[in-house]
Amino acid sequence: MKLLRLALARETAVPVLALGFASATTVALVAARIIWTRDVMYASLVWNLFLAWLPLGFSLLVREEFQSKSARGWRCWTLAAAWLLFFPNAPYIFTDVVHLTTYFYRHFWVDLVLILLCAVTGLILGFLSLFLVQGVVRKLYGTATSWAFVLGVAGLSGFGIYLGRYLRWNSWEVFTRPWKLWGNVSKMVGEPERVVAFSLTFFFFSLMAYFFVVAMARLHEGEV
Repeated sequence: MKLLRLALARETAVPVLALGFASATTVALVAARIIWTRDVMYASLVWNLFLAWLPLGFSLLVREEFQSKSARGWRCWTLAAAWLLFFPNAPYIFTDVVHLTTYFYRHFWVDLVLILLCAVTGLILGFLSLFLVQGVVRKLYGTATSWAFVLGVAGLSGFGIYLGRYLRWNSWEVFTRPWKLWGNVSKMVGEPERVVAFSLTFFFFSLMAYFFVVAMARLHEGEV
């Protein structure tokens, strides 16, 4: 399988395997909770985690297309657009903590840790995909432009998470139900403060977390 071959390439094998282990652990814990409590409420975490893997798949294809053909070809741009469209699904999982605020849960701390484990795994999946696509942008347009690209992605991601959490938008509905967006414009116009506050909060959250991850990943460069 092409994606598996790309994921297990020398440059990406270690983080992909680590994320695969984290994802398998999370799925096993969700399954254990369902069996233990006989409540399928958190089964959606498995689906959300699957969606968080999609940006990584698209980013691997973008990099492969860039390395093998012209990065300015329509195929590369289409894959990059698909990556950007699905990228907000990675940090979106953090908003699932809202399910813990409706009423007191007997297993509150277990559920909180389970959601956070899934959310952190999804976030790192997104960051790995962002790192790969940023690398393509850096080779094409330079370092400064690549970081401007990161800023733009973080901003759009914050807005995308708002659309998903409050307006219940799914990424694929851009193609299956494009008219739905226009029907939701009035809702966004009617509450601009919440849209801006929510989007900016996730913008800074994603940006700061990405900076920390990139900085930690480069620690080995200073080793002697």
